[in-house]
Amino acid sequence: MLEVFEVGPCRDAYQMGLLVGQRFADQIRSRLAADLILQQQLLPFAQTTKSQSIIKTLSETNRRKFPRYWDELLGTAEGSGVPVLDIILINFRKEILPFLPKTATDSMADGTSEDCSDVLVVSDSMAIAAHNEDANVAIVGHTYLIRGSLSNGLSFTAYTYAGELPSCAFGFNNHGLAFTLNSVPLSEDEIVAGGIGRNFISRDLLEATNIDDALRRIHSAEASVGHSYNLIDIKARRILNVETASRNRVSVQEIGATPFFHANMYLHLQVQQVQDQNSIRRQKRAAQLQKQSKDDLLSLLGDSEDAEYPIYMTGPTLYTLCTAVLDLDKQALSIIEGNPKKGKISHIFSMSFKESKMLQ
Repeated sequence: MLEVFEVGPCRDAYQMGLLVGQRFADQIRSRLAADLILQQQLLPFAQTTKSQSIIKTLSETNRRKFPRYWDELLGTAEGSGVPVLDIILINFRKEILPFLPKTATDSMADGTSEDCSDVLVVSDSMAIAAHNEDANVAIVGHTYLIRGSLSNGLSFTAYTYAGELPSCAFGFNNHGLAFTLNSVPLSEDEIVAGGIGRNFISRDLLEATNIDDALRRIHSAEASVGHSYNLIDIKARRILNVETASRNRVSVQEIGATPFFHANMYLHLQVQQVQDQNSIRRQKRAAQLQKQSKDDLLSLLGDSEDAEYPIYMTGPTLYTLCTAVLDLDKQALSIIEGNPKKGKISHIFSMSFKESKMLQ
């Protein structure tokens, strides 16, 4: 069962990170030990001369722009008793991996992806964002939910990978702002070394007051790599798909009555991207499936008809960790563990901006 940890208000961001690190020390250490990308690629690279300027610039840039989140990261390392370098590397893995020698990344290319799928719709009859959280096998059993409260009255709920900032997956706050995320792979010459990390941007989104504030935070982020954000405004009954790339390139698409499926490829921002067969095949399969009801959306996210590149993943390298269903009309987030076709809900949270609480 996915564990929920309520933390805060704390004296400062470092203390919040420290408490999270202490509470989940076993999961964090286990994840780091099992993470072959960290052990076989990132850590060896960190010992090379080439890595020093990349890691130093990333660290300084993100610490300067987001000092509180940097302190939170340091607290997590201290609380869990693991080297700060390890925590830095897993939080910046997407920003560092493109700079590894090709021989190092080619041998494990399939293991570096995070292939999430989303289907979004805002019609007269329903307003839903449904999201498959897919990840490398090393993450299985190494996630938790953080319910953070800040001294300024803001609170958030975030699905969190062990050792990482909340959240590289999905979350919401008591302002009625929620999001889900999809990685999108830029081609190498589109990546800016030493920019702002995706984990820091999504941590910042947990503190957005509304959808316009979330867009402002994304626009000003100066990201190193690309990302796709599905922004959800409960009060306004709106969903936006926001595709971003380095050099502050952003494209926004408002979601309407026509269901919108997003895998891990750019659909409307014009950039050079890696041609990912996994995403192409999932996108093609999703186009063939019914999307008229909430059950249809869950059935789509549970589809494994394409055995080589299924939408719902069961290994051996990539797994669907859970499915998040954000229902704007019910103002509720449901988390389904197992195939979403079966609808086995493990957690339900109220996303009401008046009262954010756990219902199940």
